[in-house]
Amino acid sequence: MAEELKLPDMGEGIESGDVVQVHVSEGDMVAVDQTVAEVETDKAVLEVPSTLSGKVVKVHIKQGDKVQVGAVLLTVETGSAGDTEKSEAADEDKQPEPPPEKEQSEPPAKKAKPDKAAKKAEPAKEEVPAKPDTNKPREKEPKTEPPPDKPVRKPPEPARAEGKGSAPRAAEEPIPAGPAVRRLAREFGIDLAVVAAANPGVRLTEEHLKTYIRELQRRPATAEAAAGGAMEAPPLLDFGKWGAIERVPFTSLQRKTAEHLSLGWSLAPHVTQFDEADITELENMRIRFRETERGKQTRLTVTAFVLKATAVALREHPRFNASLDTAANQLVLKKYYHIGVAVDTPDGLIVPVLRDVDKKSVLRIATEMNELAERTRQRKIGLEELRGGTLTVTNLGGIGGTAFTPVINYPEVAILGLARGRTVPVWRDGQWVGRLMLPLCLSYDHRVINGADGARFVRRLTALLEAPEQLLLEE
Repeated sequence: MAEELKLPDMGEGIESGDVVQVHVSEGDMVAVDQTVAEVETDKAVLEVPSTLSGKVVKVHIKQGDKVQVGAVLLTVETGSAGDTEKSEAADEDKQPEPPPEKEQSEPPAKKAKPDKAAKKAEPAKEEVPAKPDTNKPREKEPKTEPPPDKPVRKPPEPARAEGKGSAPRAAEEPIPAGPAVRRLAREFGIDLAVVAAANPGVRLTEEHLKTYIRELQRRPATAEAAAGGAMEAPPLLDFGKWGAIERVPFTSLQRKTAEHLSLGWSLAPHVTQFDEADITELENMRIRFRETERGKQTRLTVTAFVLKATAVALREHPRFNASLDTAANQLVLKKYYHIGVAVDTPDGLIVPVLRDVDKKSVLRIATEMNELAERTRQRKIGLEELRGGTLTVTNLGGIGGTAFTPVINYPEVAILGLARGRTVPVWRDGQWVGRLMLPLCLSYDHRVINGADGARFVRRLTALLEAPEQLLLEE
C-alpha cells in the first residue's frame, strides 16, 4: 500500500522551511524514526523522521526546495499487509463479475420503470426552476429601483469599511494570515486588520508587515511619503556590461538574518555607547587557570567573564533586560537572564541562547557556551535554543578591529559588542604602564534607554571586568 510521508508541524509559528539535505533515494528501504531529510527553518536545521516503514517509491523533494508544512516529501510502499489488502480487494472485484451478468438480463425492464418514474418526477423538478425564474425579475428590479431609492446604497459601504480600518473587516471575516505572521504582528504591535485593509483579497505575509512598517517610518519624514506608498529599491544596473560577474544564491539563513536585522534597524532608533575595560588582571587569572589540571580540560574565555558580568549588570539595570510592547504601550521587564551569543558559522551568523546566566558560575558558563557554540557550528542546534534571549553579546575580538556598532537583535533592546583587546600605555601612579584594554560597544534602543543609563550600564560592566574576583564569587 502506497502512503505519503508529509512534512510535520515543526513548531509554533513555523509554516515552511528549506530542504538542506535529502537522505533517501527512490528504491531505498526506510524505517520508522529514520531521518529522511533535513529542513532549515528560523536558523535551525531540523531532522525530519519517517513515520512510515517500507520502500521509497518516489522522492518529491530535492535540496534547495522550499516546502510548506503538510507538503508530501516521500511516497512509501508500506509492508506486506498492504499487499494482502490489495489481493483481497482484487479477489472481491473478480467475484462480483458473474452476478452482474445475471442481473443485467432481468433489470432492463425494471430499470425502464424507474426511468418512467424519473420522467414523471422531472416535471415536478421543472416546477422548481420556475420559481427562480420569478425571482430573476426581482434581481432586475433593483437595477431600476436604485435611482428613486437613494438611501439603499449598500455596495459602497464595504469599500468605505475597508478604507476606514480594521473593525468592520474583523467583524465580518477572519483576517487571512498564518500563525507566523500573527506572532510577528503581535511582537511588533501591528494591527493586522489595518494591513489587511491595505491588501484586500490576499493572504498576508511577513513582507506585507515589513512594507507596512516601512510606510510608517517614512510618513513622518516627508509629506510625499505620508500621502504615497512605500518606496521600492530601483532595479540594479547590468553590471555585466563592464566585466565578468558571478551571481551567488542568497541562502535561507542569510535571507532570514538580513530580514531580521533590517527589521530591528528600522524599528529601534539605535545609539551606541563606547568604553574600554582594563582586563589585565582578568587575563593574568586566565593564564594561571590554564596551567591547572581543570584549566587543561575547560577553555576559559574572556566572553565567559563578560556574560557573567552582563547578567549582574542586567539585574541592576532592568530596563536593559526588557522588550517594548508598542501596541499595549508597556515595557515588558523580564525576570530571567537568557543571553544570546553570536556564533560565526560557515553558513552565516547564528545566535544560540545561554539560559539563566545569572545562576551559573563563570566556569559553568564557559563549559556550556563552548558546547553550545560547537553544536551551532555543526548546525545541530535546536530551534528552542535560538529563542527567548533577553540581550545578545557578539565578540569580534578573534578577528580584529578597534570598535563597531552592532545591530540590536529585535525584540531585545540592547546588544553588547566586544572588539579586540590591545595593550596600550596607561598613566598610573605617576608613570606610564602597559595595560590590556578591552573595547566595549553597547548599542541600545533609545526609546527605552537614554544616554545616561547607557553610560552607567557600560561603566558597571567595566568595573566588574576590572575586578574579576567579584565575578568568581557571584553565583
